[in-house]
Amino acid sequence: MTPEQIEQLGPAFAAYLRQFLFCCDYTQTSHLLEVYCKGLLSDLPRKSAEPIALAAGTAVRTLQEFLKDHAWSHAAVRDALQQHLAAALGALPADDTGTVGVIDETATVKKGAKTPGVQRQWCGERGKAENCVVTVHLAVARGRYKALADADLYLPQSWGADRDRCRAAGVPEEVGYRPKWRLALRQVCDALAAGIALSWLTFDAAYGDKPGFLRGLDALGVPYVGEVPRSLRCGGAPPRVGQSDHRADDLVRHSPAFNRQGWQTFALARQTLGEQTWQAKVARVWLWLDGEPGAGTYHLLWARNERTGEEKYFLCGGAPGAPLGLRLRVGFTRWNVEHALRLSKTEIGLRHFEGRSYTGLMRHLMLCLVTLAFVAGQAAGLRGEKPGGDGGAGVPGPELGVPGVAGGVAGDEPVAVHVRGHLLSPAA
Repeated sequence: MTPEQIEQLGPAFAAYLRQFLFCCDYTQTSHLLEVYCKGLLSDLPRKSAEPIALAAGTAVRTLQEFLKDHAWSHAAVRDALQQHLAAALGALPADDTGTVGVIDETATVKKGAKTPGVQRQWCGERGKAENCVVTVHLAVARGRYKALADADLYLPQSWGADRDRCRAAGVPEEVGYRPKWRLALRQVCDALAAGIALSWLTFDAAYGDKPGFLRGLDALGVPYVGEVPRSLRCGGAPPRVGQSDHRADDLVRHSPAFNRQGWQTFALARQTLGEQTWQAKVARVWLWLDGEPGAGTYHLLWARNERTGEEKYFLCGGAPGAPLGLRLRVGFTRWNVEHALRLSKTEIGLRHFEGRSYTGLMRHLMLCLVTLAFVAGQAAGLRGEKPGGDGGAGVPGPELGVPGVAGGVAGDEPVAVHVRGHLLSPAA
């Protein structure tokens, strides 16, 4: 970035944040929203209320109360963010995949038993079961632009069944246990209602094996290419009473629809891992979902990496005439949300929420998403793209981490980016 570009970031961020200030009931609260978001973009090693307040010259208790007690709506912030993303995405160039919605989740290790949603469960960042909190996210990717559009706390069954524990953590009475796939489906519905035009949706096998999730997507009419487990039950012909179905990995090896095809080879670009070569086949399949025939037109995509021997299975719903290469690229778009989550955790403080308040946790998550969307817009600008709605005037602030973060989003080469003393690794 040039010195002039760096100097303009403060005014641009202040102008960008103005669209969210209406979510606050009082002028003082809107000022604190700016303080908090600037702290998320700073070079602070930990981005929670106390260090942000101390760096900004604000009373620590005041910023803690801003997260937990002040009158403002994180739901309204989310709605405004999605409207901003809808406008930004519409102004961006795209390849033939268009705008892809990506469902994924992430876990943050937490000690103790008081943080809302915490329990021993699978923790992806550790690769094993840990005491952690899990959040479910919808990301959007268009070309090289990517941002997180939504976030929900996953409240396990043990929490949902213990309303005293929920009340102690400030969890509203209407918030209880919901499977992750229901949270994800609600996020897709809300994004569509906000005007985010999703060309496709993709997700991993933890969602692809949920019949209710697939039925919900079929009802919404959004085409999808989602990973499914090799044990997915499907058939090569319309299901009939008494007819048996097959595992996906068995069907692709014995079905004439797959056997009469040759492998097609595709080179898949990855921003940080370099190009990968995959071979693929696809054929129509039929599904039973919860004991009933699926309502959609489905195709099973079988992909293999000849060099490593890795295999993947994707279920394609909708857009039955889409080319195989296009479907494969949509299915591999999931790396965008993984990249966005890594960046959010390492540089924007997504994992740095503290305290025992559900409201404070959700507000922290939403402000992290707001901040990441600004960084995504700046990254698009570095590439010469023109997303709308970022403005350009205001008052400079202490957001000195922005150049490195924006560079990490924008860059295509696997080089490290220094952020005021931090080292942002190529993988992030």
